[in-house]
Amino acid sequence: MTIDLEGAVKVSEKIDPDGYGATRHMQADQSATFLFENLNGGRAAGNVYSTREKIAMAMGIPKDRLVFHIMDAMAKPEATENTDSPAFKYQELPLDLTKLPIVKYFPKDAGRYISAGIVVSQFGGKRNVSYHRMLIRGKDEIGIRLVPRHTFTLYNEAKAAGQDLKISICIGAPAEAMVAAALSVDYGVDELTIASAMHLKGHGTRLRTAVCSNGIEVPADCEYVLEGRITSQTAPEGPFVDIAGTYDSVREQPIVKIERIWAKKDPVFQFLLPGGWEHFLLMGVPREPVIFRTVRQAVPRVKNVRLTEGGCCWLDGVVSIAKNKEGDGVNAIMAAFTGHTSMKNVIVVDDDIDIFDDREVEWAVATRMQADKIIKIPGAAGSSLDPSAGKTTWKVGFDATLPMGADRAPFVKATVPEKDGA
Repeated sequence: MTIDLEGAVKVSEKIDPDGYGATRHMQADQSATFLFENLNGGRAAGNVYSTREKIAMAMGIPKDRLVFHIMDAMAKPEATENTDSPAFKYQELPLDLTKLPIVKYFPKDAGRYISAGIVVSQFGGKRNVSYHRMLIRGKDEIGIRLVPRHTFTLYNEAKAAGQDLKISICIGAPAEAMVAAALSVDYGVDELTIASAMHLKGHGTRLRTAVCSNGIEVPADCEYVLEGRITSQTAPEGPFVDIAGTYDSVREQPIVKIERIWAKKDPVFQFLLPGGWEHFLLMGVPREPVIFRTVRQAVPRVKNVRLTEGGCCWLDGVVSIAKNKEGDGVNAIMAAFTGHTSMKNVIVVDDDIDIFDDREVEWAVATRMQADKIIKIPGAAGSSLDPSAGKTTWKVGFDATLPMGADRAPFVKATVPEKDGA
């Protein structure tokens, strides 16, 4: 099974796709995976990757190795392994999106949304894999939000050639493909080869792929695959809750025509809670390797990097370093902002601090720094996802590292030995 549902909380009650029952369950315990057994006549799962532990477990690695696992795969991509018998081609379903277990999450949403689908597109010899929120507009029609990135570029290239952009929407894809889909890589880099490298290192086999009827190659072990094309027609899309938990605005966006719906045996439709932990992690974790590499160019001994859940895994971050010289903390702050320009607050700590423990990080700020170590940068470009930002934003860095040569004794927590007399 693509989605690991061992230990999932099973919800047997009937869930109205236009009500908010699924949202209520997922919000009540975001650390738990939920399996909805009766949602619009089908099965669905939410909060599947809502913790770092669950993402790492699905990828076959320890939690604190996520950054390095992704970074290594980006440096050394691997070819995928093609198969003629993909799991998702077990059955072709009737062409009616309204019959699938897709929900409306919040009262002001424009309707039911696909929130955890990855879109695979190909044109002109380039393949791209990315996330897009997708509004169900009818039996075979979707409104897709295209930001000006790679899919948008392929769409415009296809349109300039007088063609629609062929796509396949993958639901319940392997964790490696879902993480790779959120990476920021150069235009033309194939994210599925990065996913394949992660799969090979974590599981010992390359990522299996298969070719859809429309010629698009996708992960073979998806729960559902929707074949379609992004047309030149447009329609209003939104409102929809974004990563900060606030409603995004309505925009004129392209319409997708769906032509086939494939599903594996006993499929489970995966969705994520907009503005929830899983949304944070699947969007933020793939940014961390870029921050790590950028900081390492300025400060060689970087231990780890984390975008924090409290900052939506997008706006706030923590970096742990071992200083070589005075000023490395400040340089790490500046480099971190360069590595992720949407970040507005970053804390740099010594490498003895566990950056995955919010109390440890706050303790370092409370006990190892004074306000004169705060760096404020006005007038910077920030994130459109930050509701407090105007045309520009303030960026703030906290250097909570100890001075070089300082007596560490007053700054180290008391501990006891594992055994008496040791």
